[in-house]
Amino acid sequence: MESGAFHYCSSVLLLIISVGILLFPLMVASIGINYGQIANNLPSPEDVVPLVKSVGATKVKLYDADPRVLQAFANTGVEFIVGLGNDYLAKMKDPEKAQAWVKTNVQAFLPATNITSIFVGNEVLTFNDTTLTGSLLPAMQSVHTALVNLGLDKRVAVTTAHSLAILETSYPPSAGAFRPDLTACINQLLTFHAKTGSPFLINAYPFFAYKANPKQVSLDFVLFQPNSGIVDPSTNLRYDNMLIAQIDAVYAALASAGYKKLPVHISETGWPSRGDEDEAGATPENAKKYNGNLFKLMKKKGTPMRPSSDLNIYVFALFNENMKPGPTSERNYGLFKPDGTPVYSLGIATNEGVSNATSFGEPTPESSGMPNTMPESSSTGYLSISSSSPERYHLGVGPAFFFIMSMVIRLVLY
Repeated sequence: MESGAFHYCSSVLLLIISVGILLFPLMVASIGINYGQIANNLPSPEDVVPLVKSVGATKVKLYDADPRVLQAFANTGVEFIVGLGNDYLAKMKDPEKAQAWVKTNVQAFLPATNITSIFVGNEVLTFNDTTLTGSLLPAMQSVHTALVNLGLDKRVAVTTAHSLAILETSYPPSAGAFRPDLTACINQLLTFHAKTGSPFLINAYPFFAYKANPKQVSLDFVLFQPNSGIVDPSTNLRYDNMLIAQIDAVYAALASAGYKKLPVHISETGWPSRGDEDEAGATPENAKKYNGNLFKLMKKKGTPMRPSSDLNIYVFALFNENMKPGPTSERNYGLFKPDGTPVYSLGIATNEGVSNATSFGEPTPESSGMPNTMPESSSTGYLSISSSSPERYHLGVGPAFFFIMSMVIRLVLY
């Protein structure tokens, strides 16, 4: 009986993986995926392991340090970024509490589970919360010190994730610049990154740009579909999709601040398969195209501004999460339904492929000024990613308007 049960379970596991390969045939060497858990109907972490592997993901980003997940992925080789939510920042300023957290949530799982990074806080700087902002760097420093004390600092990096709303300007990409009101704080963080060798994380959603201006923003441009693209007038570099242009706008902002060598990682990007009536573009077809073409894009290397850099991108998200607040799109970013079946087939969506050649994407105003979402946070600090307040919308009106007008004019002329 035990032998029969073993063979049965093995067959089921192979079937799950085989179905995943058929539906998600684009095997990418180094794709990352966000594993959110704001839901009451998700499969067990053990059942998630074959799903992650079925899409070719080798890296997973958690919004906490769920011990069930970290244990389930032991000895799989999958790299993990674990999170310290915003509600932990004040506590983590205390070096003793930071060290206790690292011992319990990181050291205890090494080396079996390949934890390579801790992101402390999510989109903190655009909360306009001085207490949170003031706690961010001290918390990161305490966590890094704990890693040093435990002899783990060469293995585990410390960073934080930002919304693209930290940018004052994003178009053209070469003009990328940080918001003046955040400059002092960002410079301190950049000094920390440079000293510790950790990457600069950005959450980037071209969906927001299209949602805000569906009649003016080119859908092909945001979905990596063939289009005439845009040329940066200052550098003559060509962009044929928005995400890559957003990345270069961040690189330009870093260079302007004096940190040209810092690597940029996209810690979140994705496209919802459903949305409310006012959420233009949130359809299964567009989600297929965005994520399918994104998988293909990650086979390439670099951006027009940084051609030799690696594209480190984490797709949002593994599952649809039924308990997330906000508009319908918030609950429909997943590649998988909670029962483990795909929401759509990436293979079907990518037949047209990403625009070839060395051209990449272009920015839209939303990339710099699109409001990050600041509604409720969970106990892990995992935030809504698409809703936004009128005040934050206002931050991006200037760059967005000029970008959209420039984009429309250029697309017409090409």
